[in-house]
Amino acid sequence: MVKETQPAEHDLVEQVQTGSRSAFDRLVTPLVPQLLTLARRMLGSASEAEDAVQSALASVWVARAKLDPERPPVAFLTTVTLNKCRDALRRRKAARFFGFAGNDFDLDLAADEPDAGVIAADRQALERVQQAMERLPVRLREALVLVSMEGMSQREAAEVLGVTEKAVETRVYRARARLREKFDGF
Repeated sequence: MVKETQPAEHDLVEQVQTGSRSAFDRLVTPLVPQLLTLARRMLGSASEAEDAVQSALASVWVARAKLDPERPPVAFLTTVTLNKCRDALRRRKAARFFGFAGNDFDLDLAADEPDAGVIAADRQALERVQQAMERLPVRLREALVLVSMEGMSQREAAEVLGVTEKAVETRVYRARARLREKFDGF
């Protein structure tokens, strides 16, 4: 059951819909700690949580017309924040899949920017991986992306692709084998 918003919240949401930045600040400021806690629990990283919440708030501001004055804004903000967390998790998963990220996300680094040589090498490596994936047959690439990068189960991927779970398992195995073969010693 969705509870209705309080009168003050109702008025703030209407002001936000008309473009009042100060009303937006008054509406979201009390909710930020709750959103940060949610994002930290989802991502396990304070800095990534802050980025996710900031991105969520920016998205809500841009899509402020979607706010419903009759519903609590916390539900909409929570949904958007969860979506931003899912995006971050997908990016993290893709980075791990391609070998560009470790497991520690809150490490203090000596410098804010990576060395230019590291950036260039990472870009070249990513380009090679992207090219190798583009060369995979579509049926192998689809299965690999759905299972390994989109986080679908083999059953879900099978439903999407209209094949059996065993076919998805085989396609993912073959795609990974081709990529491993291509990047052996990489």
